[in-house]
Amino acid sequence: MVFHAPEVNEKEIKREKEKARKLKRSEWWLRRINLGVCYYCKREVGREQLTMDHVVPLSRGGKSKKGNIVPACKECNNKKKYLLPIEWDAYLESLKRQGPED
Repeated sequence: MVFHAPEVNEKEIKREKEKARKLKRSEWWLRRINLGVCYYCKREVGREQLTMDHVVPLSRGGKSKKGNIVPACKECNNKKKYLLPIEWDAYLESLKRQGPED
């Protein structure tokens, strides 16, 4: 059986981006970024260096809901792009093998 991603139109994506902008101004988001830690690589980068990432990207059918939005450093967010969590696992595993930078 082959899985096909749902078709996501530009109107839906625009609507979800607007929801994300509202969440970004919320107390919930401010609490999420307060520690300054990237959800993916767990590095402490400071709250100013965190971006809002959709775990399941909008282009892949993700929604702008609290359960799908995480703080991510710019490096992780840029590398993850439109990948689904299962596709992103290989990169995260490589980070664990490398260990923290000295």
